[in-house]
This record gives sequence, C-alpha cells and structure tokens, in this order.
Amino acid sequence: MDAEIIAMLGQDGVTNGAIYALLALALVLVFAVTRVIFIPQGELLAWGALTMAALEAGTFPGTVWLLVGCGVLTLAVDAFSTTGWRTIGRSALWNLVYPLAVAAILWLVPLASLPTWLRVILTLAIVVPLGPMLYRVAFQPVAEAPVLVLLIISVAVHLAMVGLGLLVFGPEGSRTTPFSEAQIELGTLVVGGHTIFVIVASLVLIVGLYLFFDRSLYGKALRATAINRNGARLMGISPALAGRLTFLLAAVIGVLSGVLVAPLTTIYYDSGFLIGLKGFVAAIIGGLASYPLAAGGAILVGLLESFSSFWASAFKDVIVFTLIIPVLIWRSLTSHHVEEEE
Repeated sequence: MDAEIIAMLGQDGVTNGAIYALLALALVLVFAVTRVIFIPQGELLAWGALTMAALEAGTFPGTVWLLVGCGVLTLAVDAFSTTGWRTIGRSALWNLVYPLAVAAILWLVPLASLPTWLRVILTLAIVVPLGPMLYRVAFQPVAEAPVLVLLIISVAVHLAMVGLGLLVFGPEGSRTTPFSEAQIELGTLVVGGHTIFVIVASLVLIVGLYLFFDRSLYGKALRATAINRNGARLMGISPALAGRLTFLLAAVIGVLSGVLVAPLTTIYYDSGFLIGLKGFVAAIIGGLASYPLAAGGAILVGLLESFSSFWASAFKDVIVFTLIIPVLIWRSLTSHHVEEEE
C-alpha cells in the first residue's frame, strides 16, 4: 500500500464518515430528547434517496402516497385523542391538506425537467413530514414508557417501513447523478466535486444544528428537555412539541443524508438499515449523549470501513461492527449503573 492508495482510502473514509456523522447526530438528538433509539433513521435516508431518484427519472414518487396515508392516520389519532376543534383543524391542515397539496403539485409539474435544487426541495417536502407523523402515531402515546418498550416499538416501526419501502419502490436499486462532475487534482489524488459537496454540506448542517441549539428558543427548549424532562415540563415546555420537533430535525438530517449518499452508491429499499447501523456505532462511541464524540466516532467508522474494504473486503462490515464491543466494555467498566425508574 503506497501513499496514493492511502490518500484514496482516506478520502472515501472521510466522505462516508461525514454521512455517518449526520446519522449519529440525529440518533443522539432523538435519544437525548425522547429516549427513543430511532432505528428507522436509516429508512428515512433510503426513502429520501429513492424519492430523489424517482423525481430525477421523471416518475411520480410513491412516497407521496405514504405521506397521504400517514397524514390520514395521524389525523385520526389526533381526532380520537382530543375534543378541541381548533386542534383538530390545525391537524387537518398539516396532515391532510398539506399532503394532498404536495401530491397535486407533483402531478402537475414536469418532473423530468426540474433542476436539481428543486428536486431536493421536493424530496424534503415529501419525506420530512413523515418524521413528526411517526412520532405522533407510534411514540407520543407511550412517551413515558420504559426505554425497552420504546425500543421494541422502534423495531416494529423499522420493520413496517422496510416492508412499505419494498411495496412502494420495489426490489430494484437506484442511483442519482452527482451534484458536481468537477474533478480537482491535489497532487496525485483526484477529488470528485460531489465528495467536496458532501463534506461541505455535512459541515454546514452540523454548524447549523449547533447554532440552532445555541441561539434559538426552540433549540434551547430541546436542550432543556434533553437535560431534564420533568423540569422542562414544569417550565412550560411541551414534551409532545419537543418530540415532534426532534423527529422533524431527525427527518431533515436523514433525508439530506440520503440525497447526498445516493450519487455515491446504489440505494435499495433496505439499504438504510446497514447505513443507519454504522451511524449507530458512531452514536454509541459518543455514549448516545456527546455530539462531538459521535461525530468523531463517525469519521473513525468511515476510515475503518474504507481501509477494511482494501485489506478484507468480505469482512469490512464485521470489522466495523466489532468496534462496538470494546466501546461497550469500556463504558460498562467506567459508568455507574442506574436503575430505570418504574
């Protein structure tokens, strides 16, 4: 292995690590605020990538019908659990009128001739609302349940989303065109324009999240909820609103990650699970609590995967997932055990 190969593998590792970092940050965010280990985070990535591919091919994306169906289900849950007409009206506007409006717009516009930036916006408009809808239907009714119960529900939601993904997208994989075809030569290393776009976009999104949590009122409310749920509730912060906002941010991160990763590899309906697991390994390195450690762990996972694919490509995933064992042993030895409240 010479310096040129090391540089190429390092480039691939950093690029993949940037995607894993976004997923790890989303997992840490969701767990910190809602105590949910959000296994379907990878499915949001896959649905975002496949929706982008459908728009690029000029076909009507099936995720629109999933959006409409989830909206109707969410509206039914809201109508069953509340008697306030104003609340039901707001729910109908967001969960019924909005999905139908998106479907009408996509039905009327010429999808094949849309510019790339508009396809990205439409992909976000279609898939991102599914995040808070999932929280409202699956997690909000049992928000105070033990973590194990929330984990079981998360696994069930993951399995349902994988099945729906197969139904909507089929078993064929899709890949989109890169955002940039530029090639930049750095000595003997050739860096693709899309690679630079992925790294820059990931850094911008991470900085944006930092500013959101540090400067905005809603960000500070989420931080307060993550630190002390009961204290935040006593200060007038709605745990339900915090949960929906958290899942909205997680969906934004997941869909943008899917849009960024789609030009790098072929995405199938079930590809999100494996990618999400690698983000989960990075989140575990951060203890599901530290954002900087999770981001650093994601880069480590990306580099380990890249170099493992060179030395032992058949075992690269095994090597990556084995990384979680010493991390768990170390945390088990250095952390104090706390019984979960009944």
